[in-house]
Amino acid sequence: MKFTPKEIASISQDFEKASPQEIIQWAVDEFCPNIVLSSSFQTQSLPLLDIVKEVQPEMRIFFLDTGMHFWDTLIFREHLEQIWNLNIVDLRPDEKWRTVLRHFGSDLPDTDSNLCCYIRKVQPMQKAMQGLDAWITGIRRDQTENRAHAQILEYKRDGLLRIAPLLNWTGEQASNYIAEKNLPRHPLPSSLYPSVGCKPCTRAIQPHENERAGRWAGKGKTECGLHTDMFNEDGFAKSDFTLK
Repeated sequence: MKFTPKEIASISQDFEKASPQEIIQWAVDEFCPNIVLSSSFQTQSLPLLDIVKEVQPEMRIFFLDTGMHFWDTLIFREHLEQIWNLNIVDLRPDEKWRTVLRHFGSDLPDTDSNLCCYIRKVQPMQKAMQGLDAWITGIRRDQTENRAHAQILEYKRDGLLRIAPLLNWTGEQASNYIAEKNLPRHPLPSSLYPSVGCKPCTRAIQPHENERAGRWAGKGKTECGLHTDMFNEDGFAKSDFTLK
């Protein structure tokens, strides 16, 4: 652990007034090469991707290849990899889940969406993060109640430091950045799909709904588990996913 929890809390507080570029530059200076960026490759992911590629073009970018993405997302990911020369690493479910996914994989989003997220997202990310020092993510406080209480710098499992440079941004700021820089856009219309996840668990939103209202609609949760206490735990427990 390069910094004590007290030091991280102090730096995180200072970063409340810092720009994303300043935060990312600090992270690269302190932790490179043992640092990664994770991205879902939707339109809202573009500001962070754009800033990171300017600061550290060779940074590894983890993409959770769940096997249930919209075709549009996969095409967009390939497009960005080519035009921006991104260093993308695809993460997939552990082989030990092969039998479960072969028999029940297509039904899991409806029968047990929490287990589905654990198998396809949480555990692959936990495994990939082993031995790393820092993880840059694009979460924002205005997205969910859980994220509203996040800090820019937070220690997670095994001393992994999660860094959220855009935590104080709003959806409007992200959209303005995309427009000003004329960044590419996910093929799905942003007015209907402002937040895009796996196809079975993403629907178009209605006018005036929150941008993440289309995620896991009717399933009683707002997070997959990557940004909850569950990420710090070993193994799957039903109680880990009681997120309203």
